[in-house]
Amino acid sequence: MKKFAVAAAGLAVAAGAHASGGGVTLFGLIDAGVSYVSNEGGKHNLYFDDGIAVPNLWGLRGTEDLGGGAKAIFELTSQYALGNGAALPTPGSMFSRTALVGLWSERLGSVTFGQQYDFMTDSLTFGSFDGAFRYGGLYNFRQGPFSKLGIPDNPTGSFDFDRMAGSSRVPNSVKYTSANLNGLVFGLMYGFGNQAGGGLSANSTLSAGLKYETGNLALGAAYVEVKYPQMNNGHDGLRNFGLGARYALSAFDLNLLYTNTKNTLTGAAIDVIQAGARYVGAPWTIGANYEYMKGNAQLDHNYAHQVTGAVQYALSKRTSAYVETVYQYAGGSAGAHAWINGVMGPDAQSSSRSQFLARIGMLTRF
Repeated sequence: MKKFAVAAAGLAVAAGAHASGGGVTLFGLIDAGVSYVSNEGGKHNLYFDDGIAVPNLWGLRGTEDLGGGAKAIFELTSQYALGNGAALPTPGSMFSRTALVGLWSERLGSVTFGQQYDFMTDSLTFGSFDGAFRYGGLYNFRQGPFSKLGIPDNPTGSFDFDRMAGSSRVPNSVKYTSANLNGLVFGLMYGFGNQAGGGLSANSTLSAGLKYETGNLALGAAYVEVKYPQMNNGHDGLRNFGLGARYALSAFDLNLLYTNTKNTLTGAAIDVIQAGARYVGAPWTIGANYEYMKGNAQLDHNYAHQVTGAVQYALSKRTSAYVETVYQYAGGSAGAHAWINGVMGPDAQSSSRSQFLARIGMLTRF
């Protein structure tokens, strides 16, 4: 069970909310399985886990034709734990994943208001530049021996530190996403801090992104800076930027991803590079990637190597079964311990420099 989960295809309102002339669509994702971890605090663990390949979500997406090529759009998405049915991130929360309303035009793009994904997710993750999005799931996103990064309200201090899993959305935000301009899509977002006397800077979020596709090649870039009330009275926070490339070769495609994460108060920073490949030949999808994560002096020069492999078998257009393995090796300071993203709990960190995970599961969409 996960209080935070990987972003999923089709959840970006700009990607699908305007697909029909009008009406309301119910949609959802369900994932469950069994995971084995070789070392959690010195002990192995075999357990039920859900929301890994995709998050467990249900939502409503709607459009209204306003005439002249314009539409009103909305999206409300709720996340839940399949194991006990509880709402996430806290029992009683309703549409915590996304809650937005706006206007869309095929010629001018869209403007949306509410709780939304920033462009690390929109441009890079939804742009399929990350192997985690395409086959690796939550365990394939980034975490390691970097707890000193110190992200506020984060379960480990470095869970999903580059925001590519979509585990953190931007509340009170206004977002513009352009129309497709000969393969180019770009966007800007501002999240209000809503702090009296804090001006437009305190507790705010600023994000931008773009994606360009031509032939078999796709390129993407994104930036986001989130300021937290716990950091210098809302005037410091976490800054992320990333670059991605993807190239298709018949049934194969290759991806390359770089991200940089920096704590603007302490100077702690992490660089990540990922290289991966995927094969799609119905009913099989096979993917693998290698990631190198490197912290700076403020993070004791800790680093991690991680290798992920996954095989999915489509039982139908909506339902798949899959197996996945992840191995991480950590180095740097004497206290550098491996910690795969999504392995949660008070003793989830490995007691050594290595951690191995294997999972079998299934997912379905509606």
